Amino acid sequence: MQFLGEVRRRAAEKRRRIVFAESADPRTLSAVASLARDGIVEPVLLLDPDRPESHREARATGVEIVDVTDASVHERTVARLLERRREKALTEEDAQRIARDPLFVAAALVAAGDPHGSVAGAVRTTADVLRAALWLIGAAPGVRTVSSAFYMVVPPFRGAEEELQTVTDCAVVPAPTAEQLADIAVAAADDRTRIVGDEPKVAMLSFSTRGSGTGPSVALVRDATALVRARRSDLVVDGELQGDAALIREVGDRKAPESGVAGRANVLVFPSLDAGNIAYKLVQRLAHASAVGPIIQGLAKPCSDLSRGAVPDDIINVAAITALQAGG
Repeated sequence: MQFLGEVRRRAAEKRRRIVFAESADPRTLSAVASLARDGIVEPVLLLDPDRPESHREARATGVEIVDVTDASVHERTVARLLERRREKALTEEDAQRIARDPLFVAAALVAAGDPHGSVAGAVRTTADVLRAALWLIGAAPGVRTVSSAFYMVVPPFRGAEEELQTVTDCAVVPAPTAEQLADIAVAAADDRTRIVGDEPKVAMLSFSTRGSGTGPSVALVRDATALVRARRSDLVVDGELQGDAALIREVGDRKAPESGVAGRANVLVFPSLDAGNIAYKLVQRLAHASAVGPIIQGLAKPCSDLSRGAVPDDIINVAAITALQAGG
């Protein structure tokens, strides 16, 4: 796929160091070996203290290894945990225990600035990955809502070439407020600029287009659109728009003829997690689209999640995207 090949190529130019917390997982080890061989990122593997039988295989990859039980690594993780969570009543005893978890060690390393990002979730849940990232890294300046997006590589539907749609939020915020929905839209647009490199055209989706319907969810989307415009006058955003008005030029010209987004959208912002998650899975299965993600957006530094059904290629692609999220 052209998009994924380009992402890997651009990531290789940046040579970012990406840490992997699930070194006992064979899929992760396979992906890490490929990433190192092809020079896409510089992988760092964390040894799992609860899986000592996996250490030999991890070392056999030939990439940089970090032992999470090393005193200096452990102490830095404990210190970061206490710095960030003492006000939440985290005790030193709890911090000592949590600092043995490779997910939290990975987040602590990223928070310190080296490596540049982390990838996990092939074994651990999204909730686990997010908890470590939020506890030790937190949201980017000005961002109050951490969310997620899938990058959908879809067959041609408005031209001769396959297309890439950003679909958000599909994994994190169940019922966003207008303020949260605006945060999600801005984060998705900014990440698309970093990851894809084109101009985001953001559609705030609803069952209504420009007043054709009414109700609380329509008002939510309208309010969120107004907030995005007030915060970021540089973004091309419109709403509320129905899905066909957002994606198909003829429909968009008929329903919202003055819109700069209708019929041209490449960032689709759904009003709820239900809608976003259902939609991306339907597109993936019915249109035979490739879904890359979930990509966590809005963090101060990138910590990426994986599907637990991920194959090595998925891990490679998410690692490359994480490298691009790191910027610079």
